[in-house]
Amino acid sequence: MPLQVIVTEGLLSPEAEHSVFHDLTHLLLELHGISDNAFMTPNIIGEVVVVEKGRSFSGGAPADIAVFELKAPSFVLADPGLQKAWIARGTEIIEKAAQGRVPANRIYGNVVHALDGAWGIAGVAYDNATLGQAVASGIPI
Repeated sequence: MPLQVIVTEGLLSPEAEHSVFHDLTHLLLELHGISDNAFMTPNIIGEVVVVEKGRSFSGGAPADIAVFELKAPSFVLADPGLQKAWIARGTEIIEKAAQGRVPANRIYGNVVHALDGAWGIAGVAYDNATLGQAVASGIPI
C-alpha cells in the first residue's frame, strides 16, 4: 500500500524522515491489529518527498506543509474510528518529528481507496476478499 509523505524542505531531518515513515507504517499495521504481519508489512511501500522551500503552498501562498497520504483497498481504514486515529496519530508523529518546525494546522492526512479488484502486488490483481485472505494468512509473497 503506497504511503507518501510530502514535506517542505527543512521540516524533517533525514533521520526524522525515516522515523516518520517507519512510525506511520507501524501505525497502520497496529490500527488493523496486524503488527508484524509477514504478508502486509513489506507491502506498505512509498517515499518521503521533500519539496523545495517556497514551492509548497497553503491558500495560494508559499507555506511550509506536511502531507501523509495512504493509497489502499477500500476495506483499509474504512471504519470511522480507525480513520480518526490514523489522522490524529499520524499528525502527532509528524509534528513530533518536525520538532516545532510545522504546526499541526499545516499537517494534512488522507486515505485514497482503490476500486475492488484494482489492487496489484507482484503482478497479481487482488479483490478485497482475496487480499484479505492473503493478509490473514500472514504468508509473505
